[in-house]
Amino acid sequence: MTFKAVQVREEQGAYQCSVVDKDEFAQPGNGEVRVAVEYSSLNYKDALSAAGNKGVTRNYPHTPGIDAAGTVLASSSDNWKAGDRVIVTGYDLGMNTDGGLAEQIQVPGEWLLAAPNGLDSAEAMALGTAGLTAGLCVEKLQRQLGELSGLKIAVTGASGGVGSVAIALLNQLGAEVTAISGKAQQYDFLHSIGAQHCVAPSMLAEFDKKPMAKPLFDAAIDTLGGDPLANLLKIIQPEGAVACCGLAAGVNINSSVFPFILRGVCLLGVDSVEISQQRKADIWQRFAEQWKLDDAAWSALLTEITLDEVPDYLARFLEVSVSGRIRVKL
Repeated sequence: MTFKAVQVREEQGAYQCSVVDKDEFAQPGNGEVRVAVEYSSLNYKDALSAAGNKGVTRNYPHTPGIDAAGTVLASSSDNWKAGDRVIVTGYDLGMNTDGGLAEQIQVPGEWLLAAPNGLDSAEAMALGTAGLTAGLCVEKLQRQLGELSGLKIAVTGASGGVGSVAIALLNQLGAEVTAISGKAQQYDFLHSIGAQHCVAPSMLAEFDKKPMAKPLFDAAIDTLGGDPLANLLKIIQPEGAVACCGLAAGVNINSSVFPFILRGVCLLGVDSVEISQQRKADIWQRFAEQWKLDDAAWSALLTEITLDEVPDYLARFLEVSVSGRIRVKL
């Protein structure tokens, strides 16, 4: 038996991505579980893997896909049985373990989470790791600040997966959201998913040489790191907070201690990969209940594609043409 999967091959230093037929996995053992993948999604890390980034994936050929949702086919784990509905994100999936852009995956049972009632595979993969990360950012802000309704909250990298879900969720929770994005052509999209204001990153660059500046936001979600994060910290209201989950603009922060000791600003780190399964389960449950996004948000936010379309989308993913969430139907 065979199944279809996206495969990235390294050929003379170049990386080629296509859909291939792969032989079915051997019978799972040592606690492994085989899952029939119903939906996956595209994330920034998948595009890096497809481009041959050895910091993400060391060996090729390889199947990317850091997200998967579906039904257990076979299990050697006491915790899972055929027919269980599951979600898999994080750990090594799609990095050095063949990932969810395939009709089947076979992974350690401890990587699996039971899909909560009220959240089917399609909804889970509309969110994916990007949505999970956005949810973790929002939850950390709530723990620090309490109710977010009425607060002025900025989101950097706004048109990306994490940023766009964060905007939709914050809008639904009643925050006044400012989208910070260098993609002016995406401003209509950002308004459609709930951003009240859209500004260019140059707004933050104005504060490069200032240790502090007039507070503009109560809080922020930063997906970029580097200078944008350093400058955000300078314009947060006293006792405000910034949830940081990305490094696209750099891994170093050139900041003073002034925002922390003069305004009591909190910098909240967010990890969506190595956190406990219980933390992940809590966020998925929130998306199934009080955080469930409405149809209007998803109609603007989501694009669904087939597995055959994935190679083309991965080739364009790092360009300005891709925004919001991309769900893959298997």
